[in-house]
Amino acid sequence: MKKGLLMSLIALTMVCTVSGMIHPSPAVAAPVTLTYSNFFPPTHIQSQLAESWCREVEKQTEGRVKVQYFAGQTLTKANQTYDSVLNGIADIGLSAFAYTRGRFPVMGIIDMPLGYPTGSAATAAANDVYTRFKPKELDQTQVMYLHAHGPGMIHTRKKPLRTLEDLKGLKIRSTGISAEMVTALGGSPVSMPMPESYQSIQKGVVDGSAHPLETNKGWKLGEVLEYVTMAQPVAYTTAFFVVMNKNKWNRLDAKDRAAIEAINAEWAGKHGQAWDSSDADGMAFFKENGHIVIDIDAKELARWESAVTPMIDTYVHKLEQDGLNGKAVLESIRQKLSKP
Repeated sequence: MKKGLLMSLIALTMVCTVSGMIHPSPAVAAPVTLTYSNFFPPTHIQSQLAESWCREVEKQTEGRVKVQYFAGQTLTKANQTYDSVLNGIADIGLSAFAYTRGRFPVMGIIDMPLGYPTGSAATAAANDVYTRFKPKELDQTQVMYLHAHGPGMIHTRKKPLRTLEDLKGLKIRSTGISAEMVTALGGSPVSMPMPESYQSIQKGVVDGSAHPLETNKGWKLGEVLEYVTMAQPVAYTTAFFVVMNKNKWNRLDAKDRAAIEAINAEWAGKHGQAWDSSDADGMAFFKENGHIVIDIDAKELARWESAVTPMIDTYVHKLEQDGLNGKAVLESIRQKLSKP
């Protein structure tokens, strides 16, 4: 190589090096990794949907946001999940409002025995209440979305329920508003989160459980319960939240927040549909185990509905006294449920 050409190449290399020092390439931000706590076991369809949400977030943010998923209470207990998000133990959490009874008074109306026909309808009602009323009880977190299970019914271990009188004296596993419903119908509620229910029923600690049909397969309760009474007019739901630590949310890039909000809108509907399909599976599982589905006549159903009406009225009246628009919230749910 000629000396002149060699010197030119050396000079060009030095210029490029100095230029790079003066104008360095923009730094690529490291991915943000978030933790997600969920009490559903990893095999449950609601857990699988939550995990798929995590993968979709990573995909739609092009890897800028990653989510480490913890199912089956491996990060936080069901009744501690909301506080764990507030305190930064988990960045994102999924649990039931009912597991911290009294803390979410407005959202508690959703769980009332209002005759929910499907999980999709209950999910739509839950998200509509949050969107329309924005209750202050959720202000400390960033709500991703809500969902709610299909019609909740009372299942029993040994004694069939055909009348209100059959329920008297029976201990029924229930949570939040469903516990108040059990009381109104004449039973004795026993507060208990779902992960503790199977053994309690199996050992006779409780005589039955209030839960949706999906639970018979999703949590295997259909193995230890003999009867379910289909009292549709008093079918309740349980609403679930997916919330994120507000500080962590605000630190995300605006375009990533927008991507996650779009995913949230889609996943709420997916959860509602999953509740419906798993209700069908739960009923099939219950029958396959040789258990009995009890239908009661219209006259008796009217008695059940009359029994829970004072409970609903009292709850709404208390919210009105506290300035929380109980009547408006209840009416909005009933209007939502009345639409086909």
